[in-house]
Amino acid sequence: MFVYSIPLRNRFRGITVREGVLFEGPAGWGEFCAFLDYSDSECVPWLDCAEESSVESWPSPVRTRIPVNCTVPVVDPERAREIVLKSGCTTAKVKVADPGVDLAADLERVEAVRDALGPQGKLRVDANTAWDVDTAVHAIRELDKVAHGLEYVEQPCPSIEELAAVRRKVDVRIAADESIRRADDPLKVAVAGAADLAVIKVAPLGGVRRALRVAEACGLPCVVSSAVETSVGLAAGLALAGALPELDFACGLGTLSLLDGDVVAEPLTPRDGWLPVPTSPPVPVLRDEFAADAETTAKWLARVDRVRAGR
Repeated sequence: MFVYSIPLRNRFRGITVREGVLFEGPAGWGEFCAFLDYSDSECVPWLDCAEESSVESWPSPVRTRIPVNCTVPVVDPERAREIVLKSGCTTAKVKVADPGVDLAADLERVEAVRDALGPQGKLRVDANTAWDVDTAVHAIRELDKVAHGLEYVEQPCPSIEELAAVRRKVDVRIAADESIRRADDPLKVAVAGAADLAVIKVAPLGGVRRALRVAEACGLPCVVSSAVETSVGLAAGLALAGALPELDFACGLGTLSLLDGDVVAEPLTPRDGWLPVPTSPPVPVLRDEFAADAETTAKWLARVDRVRAGR
């Protein structure tokens, strides 16, 4: 096992460093990097996903490359514009509703992204459950104006009931993320009346095969997104996107740009807005530069042991 610690280029989900564990099995490498605010029980599917990648081959793909969006964290408008222009992507997802950041700042960031994308680019936003229904309706309408049309809004409110209420009041598509991956049983959560799209993340759903079953069960068009992994974990997300029967939207798998480094020799960085579908996990180069210190390593190895013991 190798415990990594890689700085983020900008604060994301309240963290500045991404940590996780890489381990090797007969089929290759897997990555376990559940966020530290997740309970041990919530970490079980993340470990299942990592073990699937290291033990089993992935399902056969039906496509060879995946369209991806660039991800714009909560940064100033000039930095947002720079991220989009540098990415080469024609679709951008903008993080909004961060704690302590007002709507005016979000509007400026979205306006800058629209300027960088041009009129033909697609722009989506992600609120990560931050709003209540009334706040969401107001914010979505304002953001839709400055975006000159949002492709969709991801998880504006926490509950399925709130998503449904917002969906009835706005003309912008609603995508469900946390409502699916943090549900007690993602295979049974009923989101069809509350959302227009499903955001599917391979690690929180327990691996490529189980995520495919969740995608089928939800009955909605799917967008595959990452959980800010290294290229080892991203490869599993690309395998999922490659195996989906239909893929009508760009995926949120161009997130390696959020990390200030990677663990493989040829990082999975988009080219002209596309990423290839891998047939197996990439082999990491275990560099001292990104090796976690002894305390962090011990913490993560103990976490793996706890999660395994509690399954």
